Amino acid sequence: MNTLRVIPTWRHGQERLYVCRTDGRNVAWYDREAARVNLLSEERREDVLDVLGPFLSGTVTVGPPPVPTPAELARLSLHPDDDLAPNRPGEALQTVLDHEPGPQRRMRPDPRRHALAAELAVGEALDRLEGAGWRTLHSVPLPGGDRVHHLVIGPGGLFAVHTVYARKQRVHVADPMVTVGRREARPLLRAVRADADRASYALTAEVRPVLALFAPKNVSVTAPPRELRILLDTDVTSLARAGGVLKPADIEALHAMARDRGTWLRL
Repeated sequence: MNTLRVIPTWRHGQERLYVCRTDGRNVAWYDREAARVNLLSEERREDVLDVLGPFLSGTVTVGPPPVPTPAELARLSLHPDDDLAPNRPGEALQTVLDHEPGPQRRMRPDPRRHALAAELAVGEALDRLEGAGWRTLHSVPLPGGDRVHHLVIGPGGLFAVHTVYARKQRVHVADPMVTVGRREARPLLRAVRADADRASYALTAEVRPVLALFAPKNVSVTAPPRELRILLDTDVTSLARAGGVLKPADIEALHAMARDRGTWLRL
């Protein structure tokens, strides 16, 4: 039985029919004006076409979302305030700490500084992939105050990396719950997937979620998380071993789109 459903949506004045799974995640959308079905993954092509059948008319192109046009690439000449490319790892946290450093003396270390240390370590490791043809953007803002800690674009595809400080602590993962040390378990994987989905929507390309754990004592996982990778900060460069998906021109086009703050404000 086909578990997909069709949800009509208006975006930028144009109607799109989004094909969603039961958990709300998009797998494709139909652009009537362009007569094109854009697939975020080839795995469910037949199911997508089946559920869209009553809405399709005439000749329709089916395939992955098109690469941004030269007009979209022109956005490389951005105003400095709109260009996310110069962001440092942990840029958003660093800005908050600069304006609100907190009391000089406190019983426990400021958790924001721990979070910043994790983002710095992971971000610096990802930046070293540039020589292998990868591009990384840090602290990508999302409407509502959320953000993608690191957006990685390269030959192996696109990844939204969320970092967690876990130095010398035990981490237990029971999808979607994550427990770090003695802290209360929280549904972190749900949020990590949601951020990746929002990035997919903004960039019209599949973005895969990654949870990066900074220096944990050990990690236990009850079962492999659904469509999500868990990596240590020392292993994040393994993303570069992902099979070839994007060509250099595609990487640069997507990077040009992603570095524009306006791309994310339209979500």
